[in-house]
Amino acid sequence: MTAEPAGDSGADDGDSVVYDLAADCTADDLEQDRPYLAEINGIVDYGVFVDLSDSISGLVHESVLEGTYAVGDELVVELESIRENGDMAFEPVDIEEYTLESVSRDYALTGTNRLEANVGDQIHVEGKVVQVKQTGGPTIFHVADEQGVVPCAAFEEAGVRAYPAIEVGDVIRVTGMPEHREGAVQIEVDGLSKLEGEDAEQARERLEAALEERAEPHDVEPLIDWPAFEKLRPNLQEVATLLRQTVLEGRPIRVRHHADGDGMCAAVPVQIALERFIAEVHEDEDAPRHLIKRLPAKAPFYEMEDATRDLNFALEDREKHGQQLPLLLMLDNGSTAEDVPAYETLAHYDIPIVALDHHHPDPDAVGGLLDAHVNPYLHDEDYRITTGMLCVELARMIYPDMTDELRHIPAVAGLSDRSKADAMDDYLALAAEEGYDEDRLKDVSEALDYAAFWLRYNSGDQLIQDLLQVDSDDEERHRELVSFFADRAREEVDEQLEAAMPHVEHEELDNGAHLYGIDVENYAHRFTYPAPGKTTGEIHDRKIEETGDPVITVGYGPDFAVLRSDGVRLDIPNMVSELEAEIPGGGVSGGGHLVVGSIKFVKGKREEVVDALIEKMAEADIDEALSSAALIDD
Repeated sequence: MTAEPAGDSGADDGDSVVYDLAADCTADDLEQDRPYLAEINGIVDYGVFVDLSDSISGLVHESVLEGTYAVGDELVVELESIRENGDMAFEPVDIEEYTLESVSRDYALTGTNRLEANVGDQIHVEGKVVQVKQTGGPTIFHVADEQGVVPCAAFEEAGVRAYPAIEVGDVIRVTGMPEHREGAVQIEVDGLSKLEGEDAEQARERLEAALEERAEPHDVEPLIDWPAFEKLRPNLQEVATLLRQTVLEGRPIRVRHHADGDGMCAAVPVQIALERFIAEVHEDEDAPRHLIKRLPAKAPFYEMEDATRDLNFALEDREKHGQQLPLLLMLDNGSTAEDVPAYETLAHYDIPIVALDHHHPDPDAVGGLLDAHVNPYLHDEDYRITTGMLCVELARMIYPDMTDELRHIPAVAGLSDRSKADAMDDYLALAAEEGYDEDRLKDVSEALDYAAFWLRYNSGDQLIQDLLQVDSDDEERHRELVSFFADRAREEVDEQLEAAMPHVEHEELDNGAHLYGIDVENYAHRFTYPAPGKTTGEIHDRKIEETGDPVITVGYGPDFAVLRSDGVRLDIPNMVSELEAEIPGGGVSGGGHLVVGSIKFVKGKREEVVDALIEKMAEADIDEALSSAALIDD
């Protein structure tokens, strides 16, 4: 890589030529006995320091200087010597009239996909700065080019920011040497410069075109033939593109998901797919750990507590580690008006938000705050297409090589969320081919629910992966762990119901449905498994088996109620909206879908809210399509 003169020299006019080095020229471009234009950057008793480019500096000793100088003055110099430690000495050249000749570098760029082959050799990389991290030693610039993201270590002095003018988002040219550091490859920087003008524009266009091409999701065939899913496929491809693009840009991703079986079946495959894609893109082997975080959410919406915590961590990571602010990926929640305050909080920082959910949405409320929204209700489908089913296909679009690990996951998601989708038989058959009969799938679902309860706000990455048998290769441990957790879950459910069942109240509604109610605050064990929602669901399931008729079950506490329905079309989101309008001062909020949901209210209005709720239930339509009684009879 040699520096070449550029432009007219004017040498034909008899003037002397002085060479003006481009900002990215290095010591390799210097030649003895050639005059260069320098700028004085410092004055000391023993001489002046001069810059010839961003990375070429040295001393002109006072013994060879005449006159006085000021910082910023130009001086024509020649190279006198280079010491063993790399320090350069220059001497002035007495030229009164001269013509400048610009010297630029003729670069043959080396992509980040060829670093290993060039270890120990000087290379040149052009890319976009996606992270700047100051360590106790060098400054680490993470630079993204067409092939990936590489850390570039530039050293000024211990703990001092090198190239302070370079910021995240700048397009730069790096000259340096790839070296192995802690099991990965990084570039030891010899020179680094920001591209300007046409050079920057051309580089950006090249990088953006390459990123757009590489961000394209994989065209994978769905695991089963399901016309209802095909309606959502274009939306999933849009999200897959956005997530792959986010990885290629070096932006972190924060995953928030509902803390239940379907939520974990949604989040874990996507998390692992993204981790593996991050590992392909980034030379830093720690990148998957730093760039994606998965966190459960207890509420079926994005709570302000979670949003402010996420935002605080993101701002701290930007300050401490130079990271970009993350993309927020909401899974199995995030579609309702209750999410709006949290979303608006993130909007102040331009944090992109994506939601994949199967709960009844309020697109008018959240649409303007989401960069992408996937929900079956937006395509005249409903909750029976679970988020876990959708996210397995999303994960395969991001990283198709993990398909074999995921064939059983949609069936687990469907059983966890009691999906009555017509595709469940196909998903169960697919899981059976992988050695998961329905009993084993139910055990996995129970084990996930049990683990989620005790993990509370912790992701429990390895434990959940072992329970799901995804990115986990210990079959024996998986089976033993699932069996242990599922057995413990059922034992504790039995203990809970033994205490609660005598206190279940019953009435028959005008529409013919059975209504069962339980005060879970006073007649169920608190702060232990199962939680109120699970307790209500288990009572509900037993009453369905007893009656074979349409059943509604309500578990209520001082300021909340959880609802389960079988064979009755409740439309819980609409009921919540009506109660909110009909009971002033009730503080009514909540959501769900046609057969599962929850409602909150102020404690003093409990009796009024619950009575009004029961009246609406008595008016609801009986719908055999939402009944599992036929399956029980079979």
